[in-house]
Amino acid sequence: MDLTLPFDRTRRRRIYLMRHAEAQYIQPDGTRATDSRLVPLTERGQREAAAMGELLADVPFDRAICSGLTRTRETAAIVLNGRKLDVAIMPELEEIRGGDPIARAKLSPVDYAYAMFQAGEPGACFAAGEPFQEFVDRVVPAFTKITNDPGWSTLLLVAHGGVNRAILTDITSASLTAFGAFEQDSACLNLIDVDTCLDSGAVLRRVLRGINITADDPLKRTRRLTSMEGMTKRLVEAGAFESGGGKD
Repeated sequence: MDLTLPFDRTRRRRIYLMRHAEAQYIQPDGTRATDSRLVPLTERGQREAAAMGELLADVPFDRAICSGLTRTRETAAIVLNGRKLDVAIMPELEEIRGGDPIARAKLSPVDYAYAMFQAGEPGACFAAGEPFQEFVDRVVPAFTKITNDPGWSTLLLVAHGGVNRAILTDITSASLTAFGAFEQDSACLNLIDVDTCLDSGAVLRRVLRGINITADDPLKRTRRLTSMEGMTKRLVEAGAFESGGGKD
């Protein structure tokens, strides 16, 4: 439900921006999934998404979008819980792409765990793959297209940790050096209000109302490692890095 503000003939709408729930990047045998685009949610991820669905049960969504990768499709379906609402696909919001397994294996665990904190370095790439600046250059215009669309009032957008960081840094006018500061736990929620001029249709303001809210653990008692630290820990245990457990 949108709100007409009394000060400057502006319509306020809301985006519920989620990261997908926990996905099965690590196979039962300890190896990394060969294609992260296809990984499903874990059982824990299904519970996380269900908890967020309960939290959002009374939200009157009139539009839903996801990146189209399996983990975002599954998360959106669980959160919407049978609502008669089609989920549109926006491939531009797919997660930042790492390098091939051989290139990843040559990284040090430290560089992998804290890759998001290196985003502001000249020419920085994520996990020997997609350059951060090129990634932002595909995500931000796609998000702008969403905010400029007047056809929704309350939107569920299910994306990825890197995608959400790109959106949050853009909203806050932060540079890529701030990328690592916007932690995105699995199945987390960010609240963004978008103020649109009733006369011109231009977006006048974007208001950040909440960051990294997790329905199953709002005080983060069980979440002390970041998502990338947790992933790196599991990969180290599986022997996925040539350099072992320390930085070269």
